[in-house]
Amino acid sequence: MKRLYSEISPFHVFWLDTGGVHQIYVEQSGNPAGIPVVFLHGGPCSGTKPDHRRFFDPERYHIILLDQRGCGQSLPFGELAGNTTQDLIDDMERIRIRLRIEQWLLFGGSWGGTLALLYAQQFPARVSGMVLRGVFLARQADMRWFLQDGVNRIYPQRWQDMLDALGENGADGQVMVKLCEAVFGGDQAQAERAALHWQLWSGQVALGLAFDGVGLQVDKRAVEQVRMELHYARNHYFIAENQILQNCVLLQDIPTIIIHGQNDLTCPLEAGWRLHQALPRADYLVLPNAGHIAKGEEMIDALVDATDKMAALLS
Repeated sequence: MKRLYSEISPFHVFWLDTGGVHQIYVEQSGNPAGIPVVFLHGGPCSGTKPDHRRFFDPERYHIILLDQRGCGQSLPFGELAGNTTQDLIDDMERIRIRLRIEQWLLFGGSWGGTLALLYAQQFPARVSGMVLRGVFLARQADMRWFLQDGVNRIYPQRWQDMLDALGENGADGQVMVKLCEAVFGGDQAQAERAALHWQLWSGQVALGLAFDGVGLQVDKRAVEQVRMELHYARNHYFIAENQILQNCVLLQDIPTIIIHGQNDLTCPLEAGWRLHQALPRADYLVLPNAGHIAKGEEMIDALVDATDKMAALLS
């Protein structure tokens, strides 16, 4: 059973000037002469953490972490102007060029995996390989599962709590509309209440029985995080319907490992299976006891093993 590599610190940190309001936090760790890999965090509303460096052998990898626009340590936090999927892809390409990297391995889970696939479809020659966890294809079917008719049948009580907080009965499929009205409205107390129940719902679905939500509170920063997630969701993630699967023909020659937890209720296994059908040469690993998050012995073992295998392949 493989574990995370030892803790390391960055050897270089900078903020990328995008030419607009956004400044993107970028850090480098590991071996500057090693295999370049970029870690793409989920969300879109999250950010990188020190443990994210530890999926990679620091002797063999040049490890690049970045906080996407408005996330983590990037500035200004929560800024939605000039914050689209194409902007994030452009930022990645700016970072690659600035660091003088010819090709890099893409490592991403959930939304980070979505971003990896979209970047690779736009710049396939710049991608040496991909490790994708908890596949999210950003289809309308995926949003219906999460916010209309799907996982609400598994956690009906938590779902009802959110409906009650929004004053929504759920029958007309307007939960997204109600969430956005509350979170983007001028009433801060209402925005915080909606953000709280969104986080309770998201946490319950992602963590299952490990989540209790007791004591969870939201503040202005938490509201801004939820606004960003809903900003992407209500704009259909700024891509065409089924765009990712339709463009997988461009990715057939890129070494890829797809890892998905059987118990993932945020991004059900069907998405990973569909991606594997579109990328039949990819390694496809279903973890029988894992869920959505990149934690737990089974998931960590699979992810570290995947980066070790990619290091052997790309050396």
